[in-house]
Amino acid sequence: MQIQGQIVDIQNKRIYSGEITVENGKIKSIIEKEHDVKPYILPGFIDAHIHIESSMLVPSEFAKIAVLHGTVATISDPHEIANVLGKDGVYYMIENSKQVPLKFHFGAPSCVPATTFETAGAIIDSEGIKELLASPDIHYLAEMMNYPGVLFDDAEVLKKIEWAKHFKKPVDGHAPGLRSEPLQKYIGAGITTDHECFTYEEAKEKLALGMKVIIREGSAAKNFEALIDLLPDNYENIMFCSDDKHPDDLVISHINALCARAIAKGMDLFKVLQVACVNPVHHYNMNVGLLKENDAADFIVVENLTDFKVTQTYINGELVAENGQSHVKHITFETPNNFNITNKSIADFEVESAAKKIRVIEALEGQLITNEIHHKSLINDGKLVSDVQNDILKMAVVNRYKNTKPAIAFIKNFGLKKGAIASSVAHDCHNIVVVGTSDEAICNAVNVLIENKGGVCAVNGTEKHVLSLPVAGIMSAKDGWETGKLYEVIDAKAKEYGSTLHAPFMTLSFMALLVIPDLKLSDKGLFSGNSFSFVDLEVE
Repeated sequence: MQIQGQIVDIQNKRIYSGEITVENGKIKSIIEKEHDVKPYILPGFIDAHIHIESSMLVPSEFAKIAVLHGTVATISDPHEIANVLGKDGVYYMIENSKQVPLKFHFGAPSCVPATTFETAGAIIDSEGIKELLASPDIHYLAEMMNYPGVLFDDAEVLKKIEWAKHFKKPVDGHAPGLRSEPLQKYIGAGITTDHECFTYEEAKEKLALGMKVIIREGSAAKNFEALIDLLPDNYENIMFCSDDKHPDDLVISHINALCARAIAKGMDLFKVLQVACVNPVHHYNMNVGLLKENDAADFIVVENLTDFKVTQTYINGELVAENGQSHVKHITFETPNNFNITNKSIADFEVESAAKKIRVIEALEGQLITNEIHHKSLINDGKLVSDVQNDILKMAVVNRYKNTKPAIAFIKNFGLKKGAIASSVAHDCHNIVVVGTSDEAICNAVNVLIENKGGVCAVNGTEKHVLSLPVAGIMSAKDGWETGKLYEVIDAKAKEYGSTLHAPFMTLSFMALLVIPDLKLSDKGLFSGNSFSFVDLEVE
C-alpha cells in the first residue's frame, strides 16, 4: 500500500511532500516526492491516561469511536473494573481489547481498593500486582493514589512500587495538591507522572522536580486552561489525557480537540504534536509507530493542522476509520457483574437529627476536588431533609456488594429542583451514589439501579429514565453510539430537573472518591480527604 500527502515530521520539525509505502503492517519506506496531494499525514494521537470504563463502553466499543478522532492508542488504567471484579476484571478488559485494532496499553491497578474506608468488590494486594506486572499485557503500575501510604512508608504500598521497578515498568502518580517535601518524597519513591495537577504552580513544581505532567481534559475534570501555558517550555515532559470521558463527549472529540485548542492559542505545532503523539510512546515504551521507516504503520490523515479533522486512521497499516465511518467491527462480549443487594425502602434514607448546622459537600464545576462548608439544616418531623430552596440536597452512597444501611450526606451545587439522579459508576468502588430532592425520589432512583444491576438514571415521580450498565455495573452492553444517545437523554433529564452542572453524572461519580480532597462520601460515612478520616454530618 502507498499513500501520499504532506508528511509531518515531528522529530525534525518539518513538513514535506512525500509518499509512504506500507508492507505487512509496517512502514517500509518514506520518500520525498513532489505531488499535489494536500492532506497531512502525522502519527496518531494517544490518550496518556484514561479509564475506559468511564466511557461506559467496553474497549472494543470505545475503539470504534476513538479511531474516528485519530486516536490509535491509549494508556488505560482498569482501576474501575478491578474494584468490582479484581484481577479477573483486568483480564476481561485485556481480552476484549485484543479483538480490535486500537492499541490499548493496560496498567496494573495499584489501589484496589483505594482506601480501607469504603467497600469494594475485590482486593488486589502486592502479590496480585506482581502477577499482573509479570504479564507482557501490563505496561505500567497505574496511578498510585494512596499517596499517604507512600509518605508514611506503608509496606504493602512500597512492595507494589518495587515490583514495578523489578519488571522495569513505569509508575503513574495521583497526588492532587501535593507540594514541597512530601512531593519530593513521593517522587523519590519512583513515581514518574501526575495527571491530577489543578493549578499552574503545582504542575510547574512537579515538572521542576522531574515529574511528567499529564494535562487532563475530561468530562468532569478540566485542567487544560489552568496548565496549557506550561507546554511551550516543558513540551518534552507533558502529555495529554482525558482520564474520564463520557460516551456523548467521546462521540464529539478526543485528544484531537486538545491539539486544536493549543494551536488556537498560538503554540508551536511540533511541540503540541510531540505532547499528543510522541511523549507517551517513549515514556511507556508503547508498541506504537511514530511515522518512521520500520515502525508499525500507525498514522492519521488530517485535512489541516488547525482543527485536526481526521479523514483516515491507520493502525498496523489497516484503515480503521475513513471520513467519519469506523471500520472497527462489532464483537460479541460477556457481561460479568457483581450486584448483590435487594431493594431499599424510604426509611433507609431517613436521618433523625436535631442539629442546627450540618457539614455539606460543595461540588465544584470542572473539578474533582470539593470544599467543606457548614449550612443551616432543614428538619421535618425530626428528620434531616433536602433544602431545595438553598440547593442543599441529600446524597447517599449505597453498598452494592452486600445489604447495609446507606450512608447519608448533603451536597451543594447540583441544583436539582425535582426528582433524583443516581449512578453505579461511582469512583472508586462503584457503589451506588445518588442525589435527590426527597427521600422518596432518592429511594426510587436507587431501586431502579438495583433492578438493572447497574446504570445511570434520572427519576421524578413515575417518570424513570435509565441507561443500564450490566458489564460489572459500569459499562453498557450496547453499541457505542446507542449508549451515547441514551446517555444524552438522561443527562438532559438531569438538567431538566434543574442541574446546572456541565456533566452532572460525571461530577456525581466522583463524589465518593475519597482520595481527592476534601469532603466526600463513602458507603461507610462522610470522609475528609484532608485529615484522611471520617467526620460527623452534624456540626452543632
